[in-house]
Amino acid sequence: MMHNLAVIPGDGTGPEVVREAIKVLARVSEIHGFKYKTREFDFGGERYLRTGKTIDETDLKELKDHEAILLGAIGHPDVKPGILEQGILLNIRFSLDQYINLRPVKLYSSKFCPLKDKTEADIDFVVVRENSEGLYKGMGEFRAKGTKDEVAIQLSYNSRKGVERCLRYAFEYTRKRAREKKLMLCGKTNVLTYAWDLWQRVFDELGPQYPEISRDYAHVDATTMWFVKNPEWFDVIVTDNIFGDIITDLGAMIQGGMGIAAGGNINPEGVSMFEPIGGSAPKYTGKNVINPLAAIAALGMLLDNVGEEEAAQNVEQAVVKVAKDDLQSLGAGRMGYSTTEVGDLVVKNLAEKG
Repeated sequence: MMHNLAVIPGDGTGPEVVREAIKVLARVSEIHGFKYKTREFDFGGERYLRTGKTIDETDLKELKDHEAILLGAIGHPDVKPGILEQGILLNIRFSLDQYINLRPVKLYSSKFCPLKDKTEADIDFVVVRENSEGLYKGMGEFRAKGTKDEVAIQLSYNSRKGVERCLRYAFEYTRKRAREKKLMLCGKTNVLTYAWDLWQRVFDELGPQYPEISRDYAHVDATTMWFVKNPEWFDVIVTDNIFGDIITDLGAMIQGGMGIAAGGNINPEGVSMFEPIGGSAPKYTGKNVINPLAAIAALGMLLDNVGEEEAAQNVEQAVVKVAKDDLQSLGAGRMGYSTTEVGDLVVKNLAEKG
């Protein structure tokens, strides 16, 4: 089978970590006997500085011709914050209707966990984040801007359709994950009474359709405390856009840091995009010291998404082995190996078939 993949190396250290992910892709495709082709897109800060362009309808149309997207990072120190994030990242997510952000939080090695006495068995859960609505919809206004009476209004937009499809995805994912089959809704029903009344009602309405899944609810502030104190309580968590953005960064820290954290922007019926969580890290650009494991883990998620489950498992197992057995740290410049060498280690640890 031929997989048609788009690659956006992006800014800063993005091209460096993508290079290592593509190196792993080349070898794992040989092992598991599938074919692929890639097309690279130069979306990012350098193109914006050169042309004033983020992405347009033609770019989006070309992305839609691909099965999935591998993204390195977006973010350039010479571009005002918000321009690239809204013009590229949010534009892709919204235009391709990638309405789920999927964030596995899995500890690969207890030596990298900042929590006392927590092991790999204690930190293995997934956050399902609504990815297209909420506060990130960009709705709001200024009133009396620039005066002493100025008011800034930011609206959280939650549609029944958007909430229901996110929750249904979370129920189905919990069923497929087949671990403890526990789904927790993370919100703020005691204060945000309109949006979270809707989320809670739909959650309760869908629940009886999944009798094998136990349901729970926690306020977002309590969730952050329990991430630190009792991460072993969690299986699958579903939440809205803003809360998901916040708690997944905390999740990245308890699993060892941004160097290992990967995520997917999912359209279950269309084109999905996979990326390392850590950003472009411009101060490390060109130094060959950034950790590529998150980008390689993102490749594993991509392979699972396009139906190459065995290859995806092989990639994840190789990443786990390298993290446990080889690396001294997950941080840039402290791994004991260069970016290139870590990629080579993952390739070396891929299991041969047969």
